[in-house]
Amino acid sequence: MIAENIYKKAADLINHARISVLQSVNQTMVYTYYGIGKMIVEEEQGGSARAEYGRQIIKELSARLSADFGKGFSQRNLEQMRQFYQIYSKAQTVSAEFKLSWSHYLMLMRIDNEQERRFYEIESLENGWSLRELQRQFNTSLYERLVLSRDKTEVKRLAQVGQVIEKAKDSLKDPYILEFIGLQEESKYSETEFEQKIIDKLEHFLLELGKGYAFIGRQVRFTFDDKHFRVDLVFYNRILQCFVLIDLKIGEITHQDLGQMQMYVNYYDRFVKLDSENKTIGIILCKKKNDTLVEITLPENNEQIFASKYQTVLPSKSELKLLINSKMED
Repeated sequence: MIAENIYKKAADLINHARISVLQSVNQTMVYTYYGIGKMIVEEEQGGSARAEYGRQIIKELSARLSADFGKGFSQRNLEQMRQFYQIYSKAQTVSAEFKLSWSHYLMLMRIDNEQERRFYEIESLENGWSLRELQRQFNTSLYERLVLSRDKTEVKRLAQVGQVIEKAKDSLKDPYILEFIGLQEESKYSETEFEQKIIDKLEHFLLELGKGYAFIGRQVRFTFDDKHFRVDLVFYNRILQCFVLIDLKIGEITHQDLGQMQMYVNYYDRFVKLDSENKTIGIILCKKKNDTLVEITLPENNEQIFASKYQTVLPSKSELKLLINSKMED
């Protein structure tokens, strides 16, 4: 029998080659569709009655291409290629080399707001989002949630470079959307059940947390003065190079919750983290948040303790957009 390590190396090469071929085919297909869209637009611009002439071009082109090359060239598909060129020829974009799949671009083209579309495009590229993950991030209004926690300059930056994690606050969302755990908005459940649901869907929860998170443990115990304490969830963020402690609350946040988290964070800073690591972050994930209470309880220069709401159903995009518009007018 051949050595196992030889087989593994050969299998890795084959799998890598298949992935490379698939990526090359996808990229070539997207370039081709962009080129077809360009030709349609340029031909339309040369016609006198543009709307009617354009429809006739697409109809005849679809019939001939379908006859010669089979499926994939319906009138609807050709209209999408035209739209693709019209959107991505207007300005320099992160897709100058078209590294995403055609399915990703079909999804992105449905986003009217150019800044929002560019944000999702950047994040899809940098994080390797599948189409399904892109759809989930859009459906849970990731862009709107990040915009609500940023000033106008930072919002503009989202569309230029995506989400950049430089300080603790950059990694936070408010609210966190946990629709994947399967709990209804008005259903009754305990904090233990809530925690178990998150653990059962840990991969989804890590994606919702965002960039750089690694799971350390649940109900992590520490002891001092013969008293035992447990942190609901402990993570490590490799970008921020610090521990992230999460406490789950199914009701409204209290000042006692904030004090408890401050104690957890202090303990980790003094007895757990290495000298080379940054200060610990504490996040209280609660059903209801009182912003005034949080502001008064925590120090003015607080950069370690945060409170965020969670929702177990998808948010209304229209409501979030209204909040953003009012924020931008301030």
